[in-house]
Amino acid sequence: MTIHINKSMNMTFRQLRLFLALADHGSVTRAARATHVTQPTASVQLRELSTSVGAPLYEVIAKQVHLTDVGRDLAHTARTMINDWATFKQRVDGLKGLTRGQLRVAMVSTAEYFVPRLLGTFCNLHPQIEISLAIQNRDGIVERLRENMDDLYIMSIPPRELEVERRDFLANPLVIIAPSGHPLADGRRHTLKSLANERFILRERGSGTRMAADAHFKKCGFRPNVRLELGSNEAIKQAVAAGMGIAVMSIHALGTSGTTDALAALSIQHFPIHAKWYLVHPRGKRLSPIASVFQAHLLNRSISPSDGPLRDDLVLAADRHL
Repeated sequence: MTIHINKSMNMTFRQLRLFLALADHGSVTRAARATHVTQPTASVQLRELSTSVGAPLYEVIAKQVHLTDVGRDLAHTARTMINDWATFKQRVDGLKGLTRGQLRVAMVSTAEYFVPRLLGTFCNLHPQIEISLAIQNRDGIVERLRENMDDLYIMSIPPRELEVERRDFLANPLVIIAPSGHPLADGRRHTLKSLANERFILRERGSGTRMAADAHFKKCGFRPNVRLELGSNEAIKQAVAAGMGIAVMSIHALGTSGTTDALAALSIQHFPIHAKWYLVHPRGKRLSPIASVFQAHLLNRSISPSDGPLRDDLVLAADRHL
């Protein structure tokens, strides 16, 4: 295909933001709504952008927008330009003594049990900062990381296939949970072999918890009898409480005492699995001033006593009990 690029290519930030909204939402209507313009205006702006580039940027198939190769390249370039401009504005505001702007954080679903509290303390310290928080499964977060859609990413297993910077900031023990009345929930320590006849309910393949569990079981030479695979920690807790099986779960997903009335953490040999939470961003990415401050906030664990424990008590309890 021959592409004729307009030498007098002109485009505005508004058009680029609209095109990014189109790439993110997959619909002209939703892109218009996200950028607060009418659909006819959005259609005109997108046509003008395609004309300026000199090549089709997207096509609509079965009412779903699909970017062309040129469109994907433009989306990547536009995202970089807009992010760099936002970082520049933050630096200028910093010179003026102002701390404002937007922080974009993406995290895997299990992190939703503790990250909001850290965000809360951060917002109290910096009330003028607008925070955009994306919560998805690990595959979704890795894709966002690949496209450099956010400032920082929080996950338990950073991808090896991407060049990233990662810094651990919190322990993430994975324990085996069972219904509170389970025969093995007797306070005594049991061998892993005692679980041979148990039915396991695990997270979906590709999740950080599942990857860590599979690797640990393989290392221990144990093959769990997997009955169910679920994509939600809450669904797994409900299934375990109903007596459908036992599960491997991050202690962060349990209650403030490490268990709930309906669930118990079993004392099993080779458990807990000592995983960690990581702050991740693409290698070579220059963090914005706000992202740098937030990273320092998490690394320093700036949480006030009124916010309650941030799972350090649970980590110590898990080590003592398990």
